[in-house]
Order: sequence, then C-alpha cells, then structure tokens
Amino acid sequence: MGIICGALCIAAEVLLSLFLERLTSGDFLGGIYLLGVLLVSVVWGLGLGLGTLVGSAVAFNYFNLPPAWSFSYGTRGLWTPIPIFLLVGFAISAIAALVRSLNIQADNRRREADLAAQLAHILLRTNDLKAALPPASRLLARALKAPNLEIRLEESPGEEHGEALPLTENGVRVGALVLPAGVPEPVRRRLRERVMPPLEALLMAARDREDTEVVLSSSRDEIRRIAREQAALRRVATLVARGISSAELFNAVAFEMGSLMKADHVAINRYDPGHVTVLGSWSWQDGTEEKVLPLGSRWPLSEVSVSATVLKTGRLTRKGDYQQNGGKIATWVRKMGVTSTVGSPIVVDGYLWGVMLVFSSAREPRFEGVEERIMDFTELVATAISNAQARADLAASRARVVAAADETRRRIERDLHDGAQQRLVSLGLELRAVEDGVPPPMTELREQLSRAVQGLTGVVDDLRELSRGIHPAILSKGGLVPALKALARRSSLPVELELAPVPRLPERVEVALYYTAAEALTNVAKHANASVVYVTLGMAGAAVRLSIRDDGGGGADYGKGSGLIGLRDRVETLGGRLRVESSVEEGTSLSVVIPIVMTPIMTVPVDHP
Repeated sequence: MGIICGALCIAAEVLLSLFLERLTSGDFLGGIYLLGVLLVSVVWGLGLGLGTLVGSAVAFNYFNLPPAWSFSYGTRGLWTPIPIFLLVGFAISAIAALVRSLNIQADNRRREADLAAQLAHILLRTNDLKAALPPASRLLARALKAPNLEIRLEESPGEEHGEALPLTENGVRVGALVLPAGVPEPVRRRLRERVMPPLEALLMAARDREDTEVVLSSSRDEIRRIAREQAALRRVATLVARGISSAELFNAVAFEMGSLMKADHVAINRYDPGHVTVLGSWSWQDGTEEKVLPLGSRWPLSEVSVSATVLKTGRLTRKGDYQQNGGKIATWVRKMGVTSTVGSPIVVDGYLWGVMLVFSSAREPRFEGVEERIMDFTELVATAISNAQARADLAASRARVVAAADETRRRIERDLHDGAQQRLVSLGLELRAVEDGVPPPMTELREQLSRAVQGLTGVVDDLRELSRGIHPAILSKGGLVPALKALARRSSLPVELELAPVPRLPERVEVALYYTAAEALTNVAKHANASVVYVTLGMAGAAVRLSIRDDGGGGADYGKGSGLIGLRDRVETLGGRLRVESSVEEGTSLSVVIPIVMTPIMTVPVDHP
C-alpha cells in the first residue's frame, strides 16, 4: 500500500507540475514533489519515504528540469537542483518519520494508560483480590494479544508451556505474571518496561486496600459488638434501677449474657453451705429458649467444677474437659455436650456471694476476651443484690418502726381503757353515791358534788375520745367503712363520703388507711381554709384505693412536716403508693393505693457460704 500510494503521489505530482508549468516560470515546481514524500513518510515510515523521494527526484528531473522529457547528466546546472531536492526531501522524510514515531509512541502510551485505568477499575474496586485477578488477566491478554496470560498472587515458578515473571514492589513480592509459550520478544519487552511497573503498583495498592478493608471490617465488627454489649448493660442497669424481682433480674442477665456470648447455657448461682443454688438461668436448645437448669436446683460443691474452683480462688475460671470426672455436674455437662465453661465470681459487699457460669457446646472455643464482658455483668448483678438487700433491710426497718408504733398505740389505748378510764368511772360512781347520801339541808355541798361528778364525766369522755384517736375500737370491730364515717362525723368541716362496699382488709392495711384519712382531715381543718372535703374509698383490681380531696388553698408539702412523711412510710411499707397533689387553684388531693395481695420488694437471700 505504501508503494502504490507513493507511485500515485508521484503521478499526481507530475500532472500537477505540468499544469502549473504553463502558468508559472517553473522555478518552484520541485516543492510539489515533496508532498508525496511527506505523506508516505508520515504514514509508512522513513524507508518508503526515501523510496518515494528517489522516484520524485527522477520524475522531477525528467519532466520539469530542462531539457524537459529527458534525462540530463552532463550539464552542471542540471545537477544542482537534484542534490538540493534530495537533501530537502531527506530532511522532510526524517522529520515526518520522527513525527510518525512520536505519534505511535503517544498512541501506545494512551493505550497503556487506558489499560492501567481499566486494570485499576477491576483491582481497586473489589474487597476480594483473588476474585478480581481472572477478569484482569483476560483484559491484559486481550490488550497484548497474548492468550492464556495470567496474573497470580502466589509464588509461580516456570511452567512447561510458559514462564512466570515476578511482580515486586519496593522489594516485596506481590505476585507473578504467567506468560504462555511463544510470546514475541517485543511483547515481552513491552511487558517488562511498560506494563509490569504499573501492574505491580496496582497489585500492591489492591493488597493494601484489602488489608485496610479487613481492618476496617474488624473495627466495625468490634464497634457493633461494643454497642450491643453497652445496650445490654444499659438494659440490665435499667432493670437493676427498677428493683424488679430477683428471678426476673437474674433470668434477664442470663439471657443478655448468653445472647452476647453466643453461649448455649448461662446460670447465676448463689453459694450456700456445701452447694450452689440456681437463681437464674437461660438456655438455647435447637433454636428455642429452654431452661435446662431449673431455678432452685442445687449442685454440690464437693465435686470438681468451675463453681468449686471459683469458690476456692475467688477469680474467673475456665474449664473444658469433664471426661475424667464423675458426679452429678460432670454427668450433666457430658449430657448437654458442653465443651467449655467459664465462671465469674459475684462479689457482694466484699465477700463471695455467687458465681455466673457460661457454657458452650461449640467445637471451637467461643469465649475469647470474655473476662471484661462477663465481669461487667457480674458487677451489675452484685450491685442489684446489694441494692435489693439494702431495700429489704430498709423495708424491714420501716415495717418494724410502724409495727412498734401501732403496738405502742394499742398499749396506750388499752392502758387508758383498762386503767385510768376505769378508775375515773369508779371514782365518778363513788361521788354519785356520796352525793345521794348528802342530807337535804346541805344543798350547797350537794351542788359542789354534782359539779365534781359532771367534770369527772367530762374528763372520762375526753379520755374516751383520746383513746379512740389512738386506736379506735370501731376500726377493730366494724372495719374501715364505719371508722371513716365516724371520722367524718367528728370532723369540724363538712365531709362528703363516697364509700364503696369494701371487705374486711388486713389489719395493717385498715390501720394505714384510717390514719391517713385522720391525718388528712386534721390537716385540712388546720391549714387548708377549705369549705368541704371529699373522701372516696373503693377497690381497684387487687388493690384498695383511698382518695381525699379539698377545695382549699393548697400548699401541702412533704418537707413542711413529718405527718405526710410518716404516712408515706406506713403506706410504702405495705407495698403501696401515696401521692399528693397540691395547688392554689385546685386545692389538695391525696390518694393512696395499697395492694391487697402485696408484691414484696425484691429480696435476695444473702447467706454467707
């Protein structure tokens, strides 16, 4: 094609020069013959360009140099244009060939840049470098026209039908480029000089990215694990603050611990003399929750076990193999298929209270880094037990104080009734007898005795009212409703009663409600400036509810006196609630709710082992 194009160019140049020779003097027609030389040199290189130059020089000499249509060799003037023409043509051919070479190199660089970009797109967008190597190999094979070319990460020695070129970056081996047999040397040279350096950098960057992604993924997993752990700890802490029952709390802690650790069984045990008692448990069997460790079951400390080791050392303990042990615990462990057990001590107020056990049936150990996590939960359990014991002690103390106050009231009422009141009545009867025996003429003495008897009767009445206030007999005989009616009758303010039929309640409940009503009515009369008081009594499910409301000026506050505080202690001792709302616009409202079937405050037996 180059030869044909050169011949056509020369023919076209001859025709154009002959045409222009008629119009001009013909001094510059040699430049027309250089156009074909330039075209052929640019497209087909320096060799064909020089051949076209020689043909153009012959045509220029034959058709345009005088004498035209012939070759002239002897005339010096005829030889002068030809060397100049050849010299200029050679320079143009060389420049055109250089431009062609530079253009080819630029095109190769562009192709190599495109290839590197496509390889980077494949290798740097994946998290699995091995999976990205086959498509990258196919792309490189198509670009180099070398079928079966392959990029590998592992060490790749020479093969029977090819060779492996090592890929290194800063002295670190990152893989190998496996070439098939028969790859031309120019392709090999291009691979070594132009393709392998960027490929090595890409592989190193891809490996770094993969390592970074692994680290980031591990960090994300760790952050998610910490977030789940903190959420579980917050849930347990909330339960601890709410003061729920011990069984509910321990089962909740066992569930949270088992879920976090992916355990099969979790147990919270209390140390008792000679054994441990299961107070909370959770198990995961065949995709369902099932308590395979019954609450309240006892396990001996005389056998080899994690619980016994924790009791002896006071530290977190691990154990995996029970095959060589006998007894109840080892039998249960083998039956459940347990392969690993971790036990963490539960320390309450400085002494060992119990142990939390976490069991796993997995073949591979799961409890790596478990110490910190399980200790956080055992500390919460210890806090809950300590708080529960403190609340139990406080409740018992308040109950003792209230019981002692009630007993003191009863004793005073009994002493007044059986002692001073009876003596005063007897003295009044004696004075009546003396009055009846006074002679009629002694009128003044009779009147003095009559006044003394009347005063003594008033004292007896006052003493009787005082004894009723201390512990009204009507409350013991008739119940709460008649006692409230009696309080309303004695009140100095109008009292509107709405009393539903209420069965006889436990004595402590009736006494608490009676004294609450009496204290409230007394406070209204003294401080509220109210015109009416509303008293409501009724049952609300399994609880009794008492409400006392007035239309006074409000201002009731726990901090202004001990009366409301004492009432609240009495009510809360029974597991109830006392609520006071007081405002200037709406007056004061006091409501008491006491459960009949009382839910005790969480109590956890704390027995020293």
